[in-house]
Amino acid sequence: MTKKNRTSALRARWLHSRGWLALSLLAAIGCGAGPRPAAAPPCDQQCQDGVALLGLRSAMKVAYNFGVSTKPVGAQDGTAPCVSFDGSQGGTVHVFGTASVNAIQGASIVSLTYDFKNCLYSAAPAATANQNFSLTMNGKVTEDGTLSAQPTATTALKIETALDSAMLPTDSLSISGTVYDPPVDYAASGCALSVIQDGNSVSGALCGRSAGFTFN
Repeated sequence: MTKKNRTSALRARWLHSRGWLALSLLAAIGCGAGPRPAAAPPCDQQCQDGVALLGLRSAMKVAYNFGVSTKPVGAQDGTAPCVSFDGSQGGTVHVFGTASVNAIQGASIVSLTYDFKNCLYSAAPAATANQNFSLTMNGKVTEDGTLSAQPTATTALKIETALDSAMLPTDSLSISGTVYDPPVDYAASGCALSVIQDGNSVSGALCGRSAGFTFN
């Protein structure tokens, strides 16, 4: 092979390697240039109250499952530690009242009071921002109505703080901790609560403000 031909061959191989290098760099850049998940929008007061209400209602469900659903129907009276998703405990909840079963409807009929004493309840980390909370609850909350146990029934509950002589919810509930993701400090002290749960939707008033959420 002549010197000219050898030079041409070397130049061709060099250009070929440069082409592969450029393609490799483009591929590497392309792999890291995908769209990033959108940041969660700011959580205003209504959003914060909704997450706090979700935390309270979730703590009530856990207390019911461990303290009532496993007991015989009729009068209920028991105190249990508040247990978060990771097994940590903090404070107690005293559940008392009555619970019965309507086997035909596939539902439980309840009239219960939940007395929270420094009850800490934290949710498992969730990808959805408004499903995250770590809250400590104090106060008495009543629960009256129907809890669905089968698809043939729909949960229909009235949940509120204890009533005064005028049959209005008293300012007896306090909730503090963090809500949302990224976490937002939350504090509601001496609040009245009056909400309705219809199926998976909970709505009403907390601390005199409209509040609600929907179970996922």
